Amino acid sequence: MGELDELTNLQGFRFRDLPVSMQRKTKNRSIRGIVLNEHADEQARFDLFERINTGSKMANKAEVRRGALGGPFLDLVIELAKDPEFCELAPVSDAQGKERGREELVTRFFAYGDGLDGYRDRVSEFLFAYAKTMNAQMTAQPQDIETYRLCFRDTMSFVREVFPFGFRRTAKGTVTPRARFEAIAIGSYLALQEKPSLSRSRIDLGWLDSKEFADITGADGANAIARLKKRIYFVRDQLVGV
Repeated sequence: MGELDELTNLQGFRFRDLPVSMQRKTKNRSIRGIVLNEHADEQARFDLFERINTGSKMANKAEVRRGALGGPFLDLVIELAKDPEFCELAPVSDAQGKERGREELVTRFFAYGDGLDGYRDRVSEFLFAYAKTMNAQMTAQPQDIETYRLCFRDTMSFVREVFPFGFRRTAKGTVTPRARFEAIAIGSYLALQEKPSLSRSRIDLGWLDSKEFADITGADGANAIARLKKRIYFVRDQLVGV
């Protein structure tokens, strides 16, 4: 046994090393299994994963997508979630890190950055459909993987140069508010798409501490499409000087 988070005293043990009483108890336990054949699509796996995920600690949506969807896009998301520059810009708590919080942020960056057509205020369904589509696209066109990788890293480089605290609210912030991340990350991406020669040294960030920005990145109704668009486009327009 290895890499055990809770039963650390059993690290390095094999079943035969356990006390006879513990072996007996283990053998007397029933283990339920469900087998999906090769005809089960990603949606079926996703639905089943959610249905049987009834333990005391529920898997979050990033973990469910990871379990139900395998492919080049999810591999890219996992890779970029560990990118050193991104990790510095977007700190997360230990709990969020274990629950793949940064993978959720990366997925949202790509999904919202590619457009919100089909978004109906249901984040989980939208991100699942997007990830499935991108897995298929990157399988058929593997050259897109590098295009998306560079897009993400170029945007993170821009954020590092322009925003003094990255996605944090303060210099000593230890978490990344999701709505704030969406506003700054995707707003910056769209600004760079609109004006690739955007001068990093001449950007006025007086709005960053404004009540207006605080209000549009607040938690109330944060996933409603109107608020989502408002905070993203607000940052984009501020950066390009509209």
